[in-house]
Amino acid sequence: MCEQGELNIAAAIEAILFSNGASVERARIAQALEITEDEVENQIAALTDDYNKAQRGITIIKLKDSYQMIARKEYAPQVRVVMDLRRNTPLSQAALEVLAVVAYNQPVTKAFVEQVRGVDCSGVIGSLTAKDLIEEKGRLELPGRPLLYGTTENFLRCFNIENLEQLPPLPEEEKADEEPQQAEAQE
Repeated sequence: MCEQGELNIAAAIEAILFSNGASVERARIAQALEITEDEVENQIAALTDDYNKAQRGITIIKLKDSYQMIARKEYAPQVRVVMDLRRNTPLSQAALEVLAVVAYNQPVTKAFVEQVRGVDCSGVIGSLTAKDLIEEKGRLELPGRPLLYGTTENFLRCFNIENLEQLPPLPEEEKADEEPQQAEAQE
């Protein structure tokens, strides 16, 4: 390996992300380059700023503790033409509802999702699993050992969020936050 003084860290990170295609954990990048994870974050922030200033067709996104190089959204139509990709069919209302139940309550069982929605969700859970938006996260320690489901990294990528904390608050949570403020205002 090159001496650290000779190695262009930003270029090395760019090469790692480009070559991998999928997301790479910050810790693995730091280990490969023999630098700290904070240094990895700083270098990626600088790369992303450079891409933005130069109006490049690529960017780097953060997914939990991983990073991935992707094409910018505004160039998706052209990328699809070259790659001959068919546009994914949009999610149905039922699929969006199941996805929301899983995202906000994970890990959850199919029975929990069905209890919340009031209808059978087997087909929808199967299609969301096939689209890699949810995945099996283990089994519940109850009779029958039902499967537990949670969202995937692909879910974060599709909804353009870094982690689940960036999900918008549920309407009930918003109302609960507003009630104490309204009570204080009346006093």
